Amino acid sequence: MELNKKIAVLCDYRLMPERVGGMDRFFWLFDAECKALGHEIVWFFPNESGHEGYTNLTIIAANDKSIEQTFLHHSQFYDVVFTHFLELCTPFYQQVKKQKLVTKIVAVDHNPRPFAGYPLKKRIQKRVKGLLYSRYIDLFIGVSHYTVHEIIKDFGSHLERKSKVIYNGIAYERFKKRTDRNLQKPTFLVACHLRYSKGLQDLIAAVALLPQSILSDLKIDVYGEGDYQFILEDLIDQYNLHNNFVFKGSVPNLYAIYHQYDYLLQPTHMECFSLAILESLSANVPVVTTPVGGNEEVIKNGVNGYILPVQHPKAWSELIAQLYSGNQKIATDTSGLIELEFSIKQMVANYVGLISEK
Repeated sequence: MELNKKIAVLCDYRLMPERVGGMDRFFWLFDAECKALGHEIVWFFPNESGHEGYTNLTIIAANDKSIEQTFLHHSQFYDVVFTHFLELCTPFYQQVKKQKLVTKIVAVDHNPRPFAGYPLKKRIQKRVKGLLYSRYIDLFIGVSHYTVHEIIKDFGSHLERKSKVIYNGIAYERFKKRTDRNLQKPTFLVACHLRYSKGLQDLIAAVALLPQSILSDLKIDVYGEGDYQFILEDLIDQYNLHNNFVFKGSVPNLYAIYHQYDYLLQPTHMECFSLAILESLSANVPVVTTPVGGNEEVIKNGVNGYILPVQHPKAWSELIAQLYSGNQKIATDTSGLIELEFSIKQMVANYVGLISEK
């Protein structure tokens, strides 16, 4: 019989009542499953919040300190520590092991890499950090095969033996499904944070290349917010595309909205493993995206979406025109793959399994 374990989860992830997404739900379900198995679990976040499932979590808030400083100051022993969204291979991991605050450290990498790669100086710095500090991390988890490949490339081939993939998952049953897809004049949405790396400036440039016969009807709804919105709006002014883009802001119920559209457009420059892709496919809404991060591990070109080049407005414009005319289309149901391979329940089970794994 397995002894109950004491677990800490360190997450550099700000809790925001207005933004509840897939990771929030994963945290809630993982906490509940650990407790059901008799484990004790404590969470370290930048802030504390009592919204929704967070009311059930034992949270230690870092407030004006870093997550790492807060954990070291807390100075209690744990059998297993999981880290999410923390920098890998830093002196922190060495300190934790040398102070004997934990038996096993599992570091989860959610971070995207630049499409063109890191500059030489940063590549050297990461390789040195890998040599110095990777020994203090017992297991590296990448949220896609791409991420595991990048961990090994960043920090050294010696990490291959202690790196594995656990895909992010979603609560697919929450998503309403598209039943009748428009095969001509389809509707489009974008769902992302509004920042340069998401590539919406390329999409705007692509739409500007479309003929007036399409522009007269085309609408693209943009869900999300961010400081880059002002720049995007200036671009829309320059191209006179006010009738084609509608900024909807950040909404808490995208799971009930995806199904109102025919395609998700995601011209991103960098990605790790996109929950928006999983959510859209779960709603039976195909995805047009780029070959960055783990995107091609989910999107099969011409089957459940399309893969287009990064920063290539002409290619994006041509496909949008083909979709709009009905000369290109995805007619199949895209939701089955998500239910089989990317459920949040499977994600939780995979992480819980690491607690007892040697």
